[in-house]
Amino acid sequence: MFIQTEATPNPATLKFLPGKPVLDSGTLDMPTREAANQSPLAARLFDIPNVGGVFYGSDFISVTKSDGEWQQIKPAVLGAIMEHYMSGAPLVASDAAPANAADDEFFDEKDADTVATIKDLIETRVRPAVAGDGGDISFRGYKEGIVYLHMKGACSGCPSSTATLKHGIQNLLQHFVPDVVEVRPV
Repeated sequence: MFIQTEATPNPATLKFLPGKPVLDSGTLDMPTREAANQSPLAARLFDIPNVGGVFYGSDFISVTKSDGEWQQIKPAVLGAIMEHYMSGAPLVASDAAPANAADDEFFDEKDADTVATIKDLIETRVRPAVAGDGGDISFRGYKEGIVYLHMKGACSGCPSSTATLKHGIQNLLQHFVPDVVEVRPV
């Protein structure tokens, strides 16, 4: 098994590509050891010193370090990922409750059409781009022209995330949805 690695715009996060599907659909963000209990691999990764977050995409695993240097952490992460895939163990525990992102959303019903357009733009134009950088962004809310987004994986805590939000996503949304006045992280 050959696992490729890619740098992300976030220097604290590396993207690992196992050459196999990771998740069939959606993403899974495990920013804490407690959240990682739903995945045997993530729990194993959190056992490595200085691992501070794990994120699964469709074909990649992003690992965020809390401290230390990648040259010391990376070999242990590669070993844990390889051992997990070789073992045949499931990536996510069968009793793990899937997160329902729609439960956390907030917006006024009169803005439903605007929100539908915003969600479509995020789904078709933003998420594929940030997945390439080892992260994910999801809609959380819309109120008085302000779009609230949840940044996950490599996007969470990335030094360039403010620029991505303000200059990339905000400009895109304002172009297609004139009612949008600002984009903020949640």
